[in-house]
Amino acid sequence: MAAFACVVDSGSFSAAARRMGLTPSAVSRQVARLEAVLQVRLLERTTRKLRLTDAGTAAYARCQDMVSAAREVLALSDTHTAEPRGLVRVSMAKAVGRLVIHPLMPEFLRRYPEVDVQMVVTDRTVDLFEEAIDLAIRVTDAPPPGLAGRPLMHIRHIVCASPQYLEAAGIPTHPLDLAQHRCLYLGEDERDRHWRFQRAGENASVKVSGRYVANHSEIRLEGALQHLGIASLPEFTARTALSSGALIEVLPDWEHKTAYAGTVWLLYPSNRFLPAKLRVWIDFLVEKLASEFRTPGTQS
Repeated sequence: MAAFACVVDSGSFSAAARRMGLTPSAVSRQVARLEAVLQVRLLERTTRKLRLTDAGTAAYARCQDMVSAAREVLALSDTHTAEPRGLVRVSMAKAVGRLVIHPLMPEFLRRYPEVDVQMVVTDRTVDLFEEAIDLAIRVTDAPPPGLAGRPLMHIRHIVCASPQYLEAAGIPTHPLDLAQHRCLYLGEDERDRHWRFQRAGENASVKVSGRYVANHSEIRLEGALQHLGIASLPEFTARTALSSGALIEVLPDWEHKTAYAGTVWLLYPSNRFLPAKLRVWIDFLVEKLASEFRTPGTQS
């Protein structure tokens, strides 16, 4: 069952064999034995890829549970070792991973030489109960049902532009003025064009437009630096450019409300044993981000 789960996770028998330290034929025999015991076909094999059958999909979910339980049992040995060790798999959004977490990695890896880290950088919401992920870094109001967590930082979204653009196009004094400007926005669906703002109980919403749309914050940052318009960005993405004066925050007395603004939590299943490798990773991020960002508390 572990071999079958590894084949599915890896995408091929050869990749699974490398992970398990076996030959591809040995892994294939293990899966064939499982199919023989269950008397069902689990995988459709072609020359180019593997595809799960319906029975294989159901079996894979249960095999994942077994592997996760085995990992937790093995992780108990961490309580008897002086030094954390093993692989930490953590999921996070692209901008947070690239600009917030990645710069901290050299120090963490030096501090804990026996702990390896796999960053799964995706804007998709991963399922910590179904996928081989230990922790997730996610913007949320509070941990979802079944999950525990630690708040890491607060993401503030801002709108900003280069001095050259603002000199040529004018400086907005109210959110509604943005309708007359070229704006750089996310563009993944129509709602991304509707920028919302709040100030002292006053709300404003404006439909923006622009000639350049990108669903990557660093690209929007570069566009703003090239005077292409007013960009909506996480504050941490624009921090260096704001400090140097290359960009200027627009409407600083308004709060820019987006789905990507709020508290960033480090989440994990509430009923899951936390081995030493996960505890040191959690404590490290809380320590580093609390010193660099205004963190909205330390409850768990």
